[in-house]
Amino acid sequence: MAAANPWDPATALNAAGLLLGHFITSELVTQEMLNISKKSTSCFVNFSRLQQITDIQAEIYQKNLEIELLSLEKDAADVVHPSFLAQKCHSLQSMNNHLEAVLKEKRSLRQRLLKPICQGNLPIEAVYHRYIVHLLELAVTFIERLEDHLETIRNIPYLDADLKKMSTALAKMDILVTETEELAENILKWREQQKEVSSHIPKILAEKNSLHKHGVIVPPLPLTSNVQSINANVHSSLYSAHS
Repeated sequence: MAAANPWDPATALNAAGLLLGHFITSELVTQEMLNISKKSTSCFVNFSRLQQITDIQAEIYQKNLEIELLSLEKDAADVVHPSFLAQKCHSLQSMNNHLEAVLKEKRSLRQRLLKPICQGNLPIEAVYHRYIVHLLELAVTFIERLEDHLETIRNIPYLDADLKKMSTALAKMDILVTETEELAENILKWREQQKEVSSHIPKILAEKNSLHKHGVIVPPLPLTSNVQSINANVHSSLYSAHS
């Protein structure tokens, strides 16, 4: 039998009950305070909740184990299971139908295989003609660029020799430019001297004719010798430039 609560004034008239009754009558302690002290503490409630959580976790773990066992059983099922047999039967039937169709068209397939694929016209629907034209343009452009790249790759071993030849050609070009400038200067000088000589020729001829009339022999003019030397220099410069 459970023992009586010594703090409950209604159970028995012991010293504690009398004391509590005296406190209640003197309003030092209220009945609500006594009722609160009689309630169970919250720690026992937390213990019960923890026990429930533990039970739920154990149940979840058990269910996970059952799921894993079922998945293993599914993966390692016997091949004679009806579902697997139905899948295999369907695959065999589809393969058999395909082989029957191939055997029916054996003659046409043999002719198609013996016929060369190259130089043949493939039937293309009219809807795709514009795309085929664009595709052919792209293919031609790709082939041209590919040929250029291949030619560049083939010429890579000869780049050093080509660079040396280019340097030599540039040096020769510089020499030719210098010689051409000198030749242009000589030509300009020759033109000026020709203008000067042509301006003096009428006067010299008039004087020479007058001297011939009087029977005087005139030596060759120095201007003609200078002109001949200039002409010789110009011709030599032109010959060296062409060579």
